[in-house]
Amino acid sequence: MPDFGIANPEEEDLVQGLKVLVTGATGLLGRAVCKEFQSNGWSVIGTGYRRAQPRFLRCDMTDEDAVRSLLHEHKPDVIVHCAAERRPDVMERHTEAAVHLNVHATGTVAKEAAVCGALFIYISTDYVFDGRSPPYGEDDCPNPVNVYGRSKLEGERESLRHCPGAVILRVPVLFGEVESVVESAVTALWLKVEEADEDGCSALDHCLQRFPTDARDVAAVCRKLAERGRQDPSIRGIFHFSGKEQMTKYEMAVAMAQAFNLPSNHLIPLTEQPAAAAPRPINSQLNCSRLELLNLSVEPRPFSTAIADCLWPFTADKRWRQTVFH
Repeated sequence: MPDFGIANPEEEDLVQGLKVLVTGATGLLGRAVCKEFQSNGWSVIGTGYRRAQPRFLRCDMTDEDAVRSLLHEHKPDVIVHCAAERRPDVMERHTEAAVHLNVHATGTVAKEAAVCGALFIYISTDYVFDGRSPPYGEDDCPNPVNVYGRSKLEGERESLRHCPGAVILRVPVLFGEVESVVESAVTALWLKVEEADEDGCSALDHCLQRFPTDARDVAAVCRKLAERGRQDPSIRGIFHFSGKEQMTKYEMAVAMAQAFNLPSNHLIPLTEQPAAAAPRPINSQLNCSRLELLNLSVEPRPFSTAIADCLWPFTADKRWRQTVFH
C-alpha cells in the first residue's frame, strides 16, 4: 500500500506504534478508512477476499479459525469492521449467505476483538430504521423494513453482545473514490446522466429521501472515534454520522449534471415509490448530535464538489475540455 504521509506532530505522538485492522479493505469505505488511518500515522492492516491480493491480506471473514488466527497474529489496537454485504436487493435473493457475513462473521470478529483487547468499530446503516418518523437518534427504536436492515441490526447486537465496549457507527448511502461508477449506488447515477448523448430519457426515483455521504468523511470519523475511544472508555455504543443534504436519486443526478455543465432535461422525476426486490425506508435521516457534542464529527463535504471530485476520472476528456475550457 502506498505511503500516504504522516499526521502533524501532536497527532503522531498519540498514534505512534498503533495498529488498525480494517476488514473489507477492498471496498469503497474500507479503502477510504485505510487511507485515512495511514495518512495519520497508524500502521494499517487491510483484509479482503476476492480482490485482496496483492494489496491486502486475504481472509474469509466467515471462517472463524481464519479470523481468530488473523487477529492473534497481528494483535491490532483497533478493528474497523467494514466487511459486509451491503446491497439490499441481493440480500433478498441470497439471504442465508449474506446473513452469514453480516451477522455471524460480525459476531466472530467482535468476540476475537474482545479477547485481543482491541477497540471494535462496527459500521452499520440508517436502514435499521423504517423511515416513517425521522430524524432518528441513537436511542430511537429500530424497525428495519428489509433483510439488509435486519441483518445489520443483528450485527449491531452481536457486536455489543460479544464486545460490550464496541462502537457502532451508523451511516447512510455512501459515495467516494470509486474504482468503477457502479461501485456506489450514488455514483452509478452518472450512467443516467451520460444517457443524454443517446437522446433517451431516464426515469429516476424522486420519492425516497437520501443523505449521500462521502466515504472519506466517514473514514475521518472512524479515526477520531478510534483515537478518542482508546483513551476514553465512555466512547462506546451507538453513534450516527451523515451528510447534511437531503436528496432523491433524481436530485443527485441533476446535481451531477450541473457539476459538469451537462444537460439534465432527459432526467425524469418519478414521484411514486419504485418497485424493487427490497423495500426501502422513505426517509431514514440520522440525528448526529452525539458525535457533534463530543467533538468527534467532521463537517461533511458539499455534495456538488465532492461528487465532481469522485466522478472526474470517469468523464470523457473531450467532454471535460468542452465544459471547462469553452
